Amino acid sequence: MGNEFDFLTHLPAIMPEIGLAILAIVVLGLDLFLPESRRRSIALVAGIGLAALALTPLLWGPPAVPTGIGPEEQNQVLLFWGGMVRHDVLAQVFKVMVLLAGAFTSLMSIDVNGIGRKGEFYLTIIVATLGASLMSAAADLIMIFVALETTTIPLYILAGFKRNDGRSAESGMKYFLFGSFMSAVMLYGLSLLYGFTGQTNIYALADFLTSPAFGENPVPVLGAMVLILVGFGFKISAVPFHFWTPDVYEGAPTPVTAYVSVASKAASFALLLRFLVAVFPADMMIGGAEIHGFWVQLAAVTAVITMTLGNVVALAQRNIKRLLAYSSIAQAGYTLIGLAAIGAQEQSVAAVAFYMFMYTFTNLLAFAVVVLFSEATGSETIADLAGLSRRSPWLALTMTIALLSLGGVPPAAGFFGKFFLFQAAVAADLTWLAIYGVLMSIIALYYYLVVVKVMYVDRSEDESKPIPMSRPYAWVLGVTSIAVLILGTVGAQVVFDWALANASTLFA
Repeated sequence: MGNEFDFLTHLPAIMPEIGLAILAIVVLGLDLFLPESRRRSIALVAGIGLAALALTPLLWGPPAVPTGIGPEEQNQVLLFWGGMVRHDVLAQVFKVMVLLAGAFTSLMSIDVNGIGRKGEFYLTIIVATLGASLMSAAADLIMIFVALETTTIPLYILAGFKRNDGRSAESGMKYFLFGSFMSAVMLYGLSLLYGFTGQTNIYALADFLTSPAFGENPVPVLGAMVLILVGFGFKISAVPFHFWTPDVYEGAPTPVTAYVSVASKAASFALLLRFLVAVFPADMMIGGAEIHGFWVQLAAVTAVITMTLGNVVALAQRNIKRLLAYSSIAQAGYTLIGLAAIGAQEQSVAAVAFYMFMYTFTNLLAFAVVVLFSEATGSETIADLAGLSRRSPWLALTMTIALLSLGGVPPAAGFFGKFFLFQAAVAADLTWLAIYGVLMSIIALYYYLVVVKVMYVDRSEDESKPIPMSRPYAWVLGVTSIAVLILGTVGAQVVFDWALANASTLFA
């Protein structure tokens, strides 16, 4: 009875991952036995299954943490499976994000030439989503690296999935080479931390690093931290580790680009936030050096550089996928403001979670429009979007909603996303960083509004040619559009409060 009780107690912490493993087997079976004429249904099974699994973190939420207990007791309540995963609100929010990202990506791939009827494509998305879900809750160095590679290796495959397309093959190879190198750098940093402490649980590392047994030399710790942050910088497309992003975004199949831009980035931010807060907490001092202050300043500087490069280079783009790539780099810079504002504690955690939540829906909406347009016209050039409002008013409207959200214009969700981040920065005495973020947002508005102008004002010879839309695409566009508008109005405070609830447990 004791073992059974332990198993049932630990089961909710990995319920989404168990469901993903079962769904992967189902998709593999359908791919083996369904005839070619019915393979389109595999995308529906994968998409609906992933959407259903997005409810599991809500149905089996984290356990209630008793008030008045210390950090060790809190970790005993929230750590599961030998300390490998932490079942808390942060994991809950980000698991919902990555599962929904996988669901919408599957549905928007259904009619894409070369991938829509291939079951292995959806199987690979499910495996990548499983890794991203584990990343959101990882609390051990071993689990961190296993989850990262379980996410990243399938993404290499997806980026180069169209083997007969030279751009896809090139993007897959570039992604693989850069990603492998950065993973090696990150693994070296993680191995140094283990070598220094003999511990793999991230909540045990800080205790050892600040104990007399470690010594008073901060240089080894700072070196390991920098190596690890290099790896994370690649995952979130932060400057100067962003160089893979434009080429991979442009060359990969568009649904894959959508997935990489949201699921991988969201899970990476969840893990980065948890790792830095747990391993290098606010009160950590080694040899008189304030380790926490070092990474906060590093995050602030990286945020400034990343926002600047992403927004400035985006101004010159003529390809819509490359424009969204540099926009994604800039969005990583905005999110890093929340990381730098960790002095605001729960407020900064909730701000990062909300921003990634709204960004997931916003970017999926933008890329769904790009998928439909590129499949119908064969073009990804911004100039060819001319007259889209007359060819397909619904597509032009949904693209406008997405672009206004990315620019932070109400009533789209991006307004409150940026508001919460800048508010956290001010609360953490980083007012200068909030002001710089506002200035960068104003610059970003220019290239977003240029696309809107092209769709509504510029004329085209093809204005009489409508763009067809199947029912799954209509559902993706409808749900994501409504989500972006709700998160920009009545739903903003609801989701922010959800992320804020029990966020203090992250600092245990």
